[in-house]
Amino acid sequence: MSITKHRFVFQKKQYHFCLFKYIVFLLLVTVIISCDEKRVYDHYASFGTEGWGKQNIVSFPFDISDTLEVYDLFIQLRNTNEYEYANLFLITELQFPDGFHVVDTLEYKMTDAYGYWLGTGFTDMKENKLFYKEGFKFPQLGNYEMHIQQAMRKREDLKGIEHLKGVSDVGFRIEKRN
Repeated sequence: MSITKHRFVFQKKQYHFCLFKYIVFLLLVTVIISCDEKRVYDHYASFGTEGWGKQNIVSFPFDISDTLEVYDLFIQLRNTNEYEYANLFLITELQFPDGFHVVDTLEYKMTDAYGYWLGTGFTDMKENKLFYKEGFKFPQLGNYEMHIQQAMRKREDLKGIEHLKGVSDVGFRIEKRN
C-alpha cells in the first residue's frame, strides 16, 4: 500500500472517530436537556463562608402565564458538613400579583435517624430538593415573588442563629407536574 493511500485510510478513520465523538456529545446534551423538561423556574442565591445570615431574606421573582397548569414547588438547599443541625426551620412568604401573600413556617429534616445527610451528592456538599407545595395551581396570571428566610435558633435562645454555617446556597424551583 502506498503512503498516499495509507494517509487517506488514516484520515478517514480520524474523520469517523471525530464524527462518533460529535454524535455522542450531541446525544449527551439532548439527554441532559430533556431530563429537565419539567423545569419552569430554577434559581439560587449563594452565601459566603459566613453562611446564611438571619437577616438575609432571599427573594425569587417569577412570572406565571398559565393558571391551568399544575405545578410542584421546591425549596432547594446546598449544605456542607459544617451544617451542625439535623433539621432546618424556614419562614417563607409567597406574594401574589394582587398583593395577597401566604406566610409559612416550615421544618425540614436534613439527616436520618443515624445522622447521615438526606441530600444527594458524592462530596461533602449535599443538594436537598425540599417540597414546598405539591400539586399547586397559581390562581392569577402575573408576577409572583417567593421570599425565604432561615429561622434557626438554639433551645432556650430566642434571638436565633446569626449565621447558619454550612449552608452555601438556597434556591427555589417550579416544575410542571405531568
